[in-house]
Amino acid sequence: MTRRQEVSAALDPDLSTAFLPAPRDDLICPAQDILDQDALAAKLEAACREYGRGEDLRKHVVALLRNVRKSGMDAIADGFCARPLDARPMTRAYTWLTDCLVSSAYFIASQRMHPLSNPTEGERIALVAVGGYGRGEMAPQSDVDLLFLTPYKITAWAESVIESMLYILWDLRLKVGHASRTVRDCLRLGAEDYTIRTALLEHRYLAGDSDLAGELDKRLTKDLFKGSEREFVEAKLDERDARHLKQGERYVVEPNVKEGKGGLRDLQSLFWIAKYVYHVQDVQELIELGLFREEEFRLFERAENFLWAVRAHLHLIAGRPMEQLTFDIQVEVAERLGYEDSGGRRAVEHFMQDYFRHATAVGDLTRILLTKLEANHTKGEPLLQRLLRRRRRLKQGYRVVHGRLGIVDEDEFLSDKLNLLRLFEEALRTGLLIHPDAMRLVTANLHLIDDDMRHNKEARRIFLDLLLKHGNPERALRRMNELGVLSTFIPEFEPIVAMMQFNMYHSYTVDEHTIQVISNFAQIERLELEDELPISTEILRKKSLNRKVLMVAMLLHDIGKGRDVDHSILGAQIARRVAPKLGLSRPDCDTVEWLVRYHLLMSDMAQKRDISDPRTVRDFAKAVQNVKRLDLLTVLTVCDIRGVGPNTWNNWKAALIRALYRQTRKALEDGMEALNRENRGAEAKKLLRKELKDWPLKEIKAETSRHYPPYWQGLHVTAHVIFAHLLRDIADDEVRIDLQPDEDRGVTRVCFALADHPGIFSRLAGALALVGANVVDARTYTTKDGYATATFWIQDSEGRPYEENHLPRLRQMIDKTLRGEVVTSEAIRDRDKIKKRERAFRVPTTITFDNDGSEIYTIIEVDTRDRPGLLHDLTRTLAGANIYIASAVIATFGEQVVDTFYVKDMFGLKIHSAPKQRALERKLREAIGKGRERAQV
Repeated sequence: MTRRQEVSAALDPDLSTAFLPAPRDDLICPAQDILDQDALAAKLEAACREYGRGEDLRKHVVALLRNVRKSGMDAIADGFCARPLDARPMTRAYTWLTDCLVSSAYFIASQRMHPLSNPTEGERIALVAVGGYGRGEMAPQSDVDLLFLTPYKITAWAESVIESMLYILWDLRLKVGHASRTVRDCLRLGAEDYTIRTALLEHRYLAGDSDLAGELDKRLTKDLFKGSEREFVEAKLDERDARHLKQGERYVVEPNVKEGKGGLRDLQSLFWIAKYVYHVQDVQELIELGLFREEEFRLFERAENFLWAVRAHLHLIAGRPMEQLTFDIQVEVAERLGYEDSGGRRAVEHFMQDYFRHATAVGDLTRILLTKLEANHTKGEPLLQRLLRRRRRLKQGYRVVHGRLGIVDEDEFLSDKLNLLRLFEEALRTGLLIHPDAMRLVTANLHLIDDDMRHNKEARRIFLDLLLKHGNPERALRRMNELGVLSTFIPEFEPIVAMMQFNMYHSYTVDEHTIQVISNFAQIERLELEDELPISTEILRKKSLNRKVLMVAMLLHDIGKGRDVDHSILGAQIARRVAPKLGLSRPDCDTVEWLVRYHLLMSDMAQKRDISDPRTVRDFAKAVQNVKRLDLLTVLTVCDIRGVGPNTWNNWKAALIRALYRQTRKALEDGMEALNRENRGAEAKKLLRKELKDWPLKEIKAETSRHYPPYWQGLHVTAHVIFAHLLRDIADDEVRIDLQPDEDRGVTRVCFALADHPGIFSRLAGALALVGANVVDARTYTTKDGYATATFWIQDSEGRPYEENHLPRLRQMIDKTLRGEVVTSEAIRDRDKIKKRERAFRVPTTITFDNDGSEIYTIIEVDTRDRPGLLHDLTRTLAGANIYIASAVIATFGEQVVDTFYVKDMFGLKIHSAPKQRALERKLREAIGKGRERAQV
């Protein structure tokens, strides 16, 4: 619309809605339900007649448009709630409503507040939408990006119009991004900044001088876009890589829907590149250009629709521009989209599995388009291929296409279906990436992988060689998984593809976790983790380990997840079927089955039991039976824990696994008598005498005779030395504390010496909880002369040992609490809170009593929801029931915690009575329940 047409429209009552965009019939609900344009125009005209041009008009218009916006947003939200997966009509509806609001604001500012009856050539404005708004894709909380285009330097009239319009939009609470530029400015800035250039690529005329907007359109194409295709593509890809590095892989369990890998920004980048290079206005045009196949375009549509639906629900739930699918919001989005609990899995897990599968599809589509860009030289070949120019000798039937492994003759390739596996073998052998055209061929012919092929001896050999022969099996497995080859060759793998485990412990989907586990193993084999993992490296160096058994066990260890039964038991049953199909011998199949069945055994023993207790090691050694199985299980355990997430493995877990391995190996090689308590006690006393050689003999004798046997076997000599000094000349009313960082084990060790009394463990645990310390292990012992010696191993909130400069304040706070200056149970309530984003997790409480796992104590294991005050609540409950706590082992798995207590009753006996166990369990459950209610307030 020209300036003169605008003036005419404003003066002609029959054209009272001409400043508004035309109604559409492809919105999430009828346009009339969103906004009654006739009523709006009439009210605006009435306001203009009543209030004239000043501030009162602007205030009245804002109030009017604010009501229009609210009712329109509510109508769209209701329509979207009724059709929660119809994302495209939803984005169009928000765009159309925004167009109406923006156009109204422009009309009022330019025609009513600052009218010009006879505008000059320089007094022209074209209002242009850019970015996502220009593209016509808007979520509920999207920004409104506007370009005010003027022919020359901005005039006083234009400045007044722009300022008045922006004040209206800001008062409507719209998040407006804006710029005022000439066409020349746009060209200059677009040449300098790719973000600006991308925004201009998506420009859309809204109102004002259409000739000026048309000039911008022509000049952008002619003077900015043309001839710069390659540099634009490279810039967008660099931007994408930086974004992925920041956001993480697409398998992270709290993904960013907009910016994350496989998210909306990747799809948008794909379209920007297509539009810039091929001048398309719709992705469907890529089919006619031969860039996408029909089924690939459908894949694009489905992924785009799904991701936009998720993003919009995110915005509606949060009431702000929220882009990250945090745990609490995942539950709500899944509910809005209609997912339900089924098959032993929560609705949110089904939803997130679909999310990750769409994210994978986005990656496939991006790869396909980039290959075409390489073919027409718009995109440079991969840097690695440019650096490694030396050609590799390829096997017959293969060729190098733009630095990637391609296929010479597709028909000949498909004539032997084993080539669907050989392609990945050749890629690993040569180190070449597979050309996307070859990937498309594989994906389109997955039906060739049938039972005949699965039972083919050569197919088994190729698959096992992919795992064992080339040193980087994770590369082949990841690509085979993305293309569907892995789950087609091993159908039992399909249910765990893109399967999310809804908890804070696992950082990856189950299939990606499996590949991470195998990647860890490959790194150990390549001696890349020798300093971090000396035991595992030593085991692999011996060359006696059955790599085939271990690799298959790692591939299958979590294959039973997602069902309503213990995944280790189901996984072992599946392994019993799958391992023979992969060509393993009967003894090897048995070992694989055993490893899958007990792949959590070593982790559980190390993290949930007191490994200083000889019975723990003895029971573990009996379960493992021989050193061969111990070696296999140790490497599997280490790789499994490291594969959970980037920060899961730490020095504390490493120390526990190493200690359990060494003690168990000694027992298996030298006999169980090597674990004898008395021998260990005598050796401990001998070491202490050596350390205290400067003490008088009388004092040394007093120190070595004042402790009961469990004290000598439960602590290292360094702790024995510390307690000897703490107890030396201690007064009855004195509390002595020693804090030492233990960097090798990634903890801070706190030793307490004080007069013994009932509930001492709870009192100490409460003091540590108050200072924000996380207890990972603890021991308490009573001396024969009535003193308590307690050792706690603690970490800060980041799971690290406390820094040296924090220790004085930590000591002061603990000492203050123990002196009774703070009432622990009251003060801890402020800290005992569960974060909002973590409240959606369900962790059932399980309490078990074990009288066989220790010769002296009853082991009470409490598996429940973690929170800051839990340990204090549990220990206070035990103390209230006259239960003596000798030691506690705390294992945390995200939001789940397993607190294990080694206890005796008030008579120093195990708790055998079933009624007593039931009564104690009831009290513990009550304490957990009350604490959880308090923590969620």
